[in-house]
Amino acid sequence: MKVRQSIKQIVLPVIAASWLSHSAAIMAEAVDDPLLAKVMLDQLELDAKEGKAASWSAQAWLGYDLNKFWIKTEGEAVDSEIEGAELQALYSRAIAPFWDIQLGLKHDFKPQPGQTWAVIALQGLAPYYFELDSSLFFTKQGDVALRLEAEYELLLTQQWILSPELELNFYGQNDENRGTGSGLSDMAFGLRLRYEVYREFAPYIGLNWSKLYGNSAVYAAAIDAQTSETQLVIGLKAWF
Repeated sequence: MKVRQSIKQIVLPVIAASWLSHSAAIMAEAVDDPLLAKVMLDQLELDAKEGKAASWSAQAWLGYDLNKFWIKTEGEAVDSEIEGAELQALYSRAIAPFWDIQLGLKHDFKPQPGQTWAVIALQGLAPYYFELDSSLFFTKQGDVALRLEAEYELLLTQQWILSPELELNFYGQNDENRGTGSGLSDMAFGLRLRYEVYREFAPYIGLNWSKLYGNSAVYAAAIDAQTSETQLVIGLKAWF
């Protein structure tokens, strides 16, 4: 009986100490890597000349330091009618400092007919602080597309920031219904100057130039659509 009591007096404190130590480790880990979220409105802009064309680009994430869930959306409208709209849902995993690999799905709502793509993307910060985003899309029908995006932020002052941006879209096949041709389909270059009223809130003015290539230009010309366009835009960039 005394032996049993002695064992209890020794073992129970050890178990309690181990449990407390384990609980403290879990709490410390939660403090070091808490669940966080961020919403970024990268572009919400309007054609400054006529006000008929508008576009948006936004993304949000929820997760931890290494693992996150991302939502991305972008699109454009002319005369209050949406001409292009897409939504991506992605799982993101950090593979190196400032670099994430992302896997998921993208759905094109417009132009019609809609289409769903699987996505493999690499997103991160290259040397000299170039923000890069490269995405490979493919469908179960065998269609393939590639999007390359690059952006750089030049700090003129603490509040005035000049941001050049470049986007290239490639397709592995012709699709006349959606107006996309194989090879380099389109390119867009933007130059935006923003003023950070707060770090989280910045109106901007800029120039946006876009051009269609190859069969994409042929399909656009066949319906009397523009194959090249330059816009003066005003917009808003924000995050929280």
